[in-house]
Amino acid sequence: MGCTSCGTPQGCGSKGNCGTGSCNKMSTFDWLSHLGIDDSYATDIVEVSFKDGASKGFYHAPPRLGVYTGDYVAVETSNGYNIGCITLSGELVRLQLKKKNIKEVKVTESVLRKANDRDLEKMHEARQLEYPALLKARVIARTNHVPMKVTDVEYQGDCRKATIYYTADERVDFRQLVRQFSHQLRVKIEMRQIGPRQESGRLGGIGSCGRELCCSTWLSDFQSVNTAAARYQNIAINQSKLSGQCGRLKCCLNYELDTYMEALEAFPKKADKLRTEAGTGILIKTDIFKGLMYYTYREDRGLLFPIPVDKVHEIVALNKEGQKPADLQSFQVVTETKDDIFEYEDVTGAVELPAEKRRRKGGKSTKSRKSGSRRKKSASGSGEKESKSTPTAKTEPKGDKSTGKKRRSRNRNRRRPRKDKGGGGE
Repeated sequence: MGCTSCGTPQGCGSKGNCGTGSCNKMSTFDWLSHLGIDDSYATDIVEVSFKDGASKGFYHAPPRLGVYTGDYVAVETSNGYNIGCITLSGELVRLQLKKKNIKEVKVTESVLRKANDRDLEKMHEARQLEYPALLKARVIARTNHVPMKVTDVEYQGDCRKATIYYTADERVDFRQLVRQFSHQLRVKIEMRQIGPRQESGRLGGIGSCGRELCCSTWLSDFQSVNTAAARYQNIAINQSKLSGQCGRLKCCLNYELDTYMEALEAFPKKADKLRTEAGTGILIKTDIFKGLMYYTYREDRGLLFPIPVDKVHEIVALNKEGQKPADLQSFQVVTETKDDIFEYEDVTGAVELPAEKRRRKGGKSTKSRKSGSRRKKSASGSGEKESKSTPTAKTEPKGDKSTGKKRRSRNRNRRRPRKDKGGGGE
């Protein structure tokens, strides 16, 4: 469970507010931890998780070490030691052993010591080596044309051993491949094949429901799922919508299957056809929540009759006796549909809008017309003055004889001197 599900910070530095369960995504809620019950038959076996719950193991923790849930410890392995976090202790460990069919006698490995700063630094170094090793392993597998997909690489806490998880559709001979892996990564290699659902559980992701995948947060027991589960729940057989991130059918199809199977016991089993005098009724669909079965006539498929389950039992009993009811319409559920009545209120005089000013058809406003008339007057006045001062004879402008273009005057762009209003010129 995630931190927000249990509300207890199980050794989490975020005090239970991480929101994703990343501190240990496959941890078990210890509901006996706050009771404080002394058990004389308590076991010294603890559950230790590695790489934030990616893998788990059971180890003996001697009482002299004084380790508790949430502590990082160093545990013994067949080749060196590994660093993990204690996620469960006490009586619940026995329940986990019983669930996974492991006897207490078979738990032989033990906790060596409580992890120190050097051990934690070594563990972080191992985590940083995993992604580059994953890329190298994929390149080597593709170069040798091996039909396998390298999913994940997990280093041991002392960086002496690396476990490579892969998926393959058929049996793979990777004896030569292991030698190349060991030569490139400089560690001992262990190959472990997993299925598509285990692959999604290790990688994680977001499902179509918007939440984290069940296989990466709490689901560890994978059961077979088939399309019959979707048919019993009246779900459309759409392979793209029924498949999860792993490419297989979603595990959540089995969550409510037992409830649907129990509800379907009240429905008649052989009621696909109902014989009436008006025609033969054919079953179209079944609404389990409302307890209705929808029928239509074979001759007229346009009519649909929702009939309750108890009425269907009556028609089936009559058909067995050789009798036929008049029609299906007398057995259907009549649903009264109320038309929505819209009421309008008279708001005349309650809301007054300001009068909109209309423009004339010319399209110009009064301001533009006034400014245009002023420009015309000023242009006509200046034209009369220039006509009086300048001679009426027209002179041809000088131009370039070769091109015939007019030569531009240099003084054309110069600003004319402004005359003083008081007439103080020369």
